[in-house]
Amino acid sequence: MFLQTTPDTSGYMIAGYVLSFLVIGIYVASIYIRNRNLKQDLETLQSLQAEKPKKK
Repeated sequence: MFLQTTPDTSGYMIAGYVLSFLVIGIYVASIYIRNRNLKQDLETLQSLQAEKPKKK
C-alpha cells in the first residue's frame, strides 16, 4: 500500500541553486558597476568644482 518511492527531484534542486547564484551574481555585478559609476561622477563633479572660479 505505501511502497511508492520518493520522486528524484535533485535536478530541480540543482537548477534552483544555479538560478539563485546567477541572480545573486547579476545583483552583485550591478552594485559594483553602480559604485564605479558613482565614483566617476564624484571625480567629475570635484574637478568641475575645482575649475569653477570663486566669487567674492
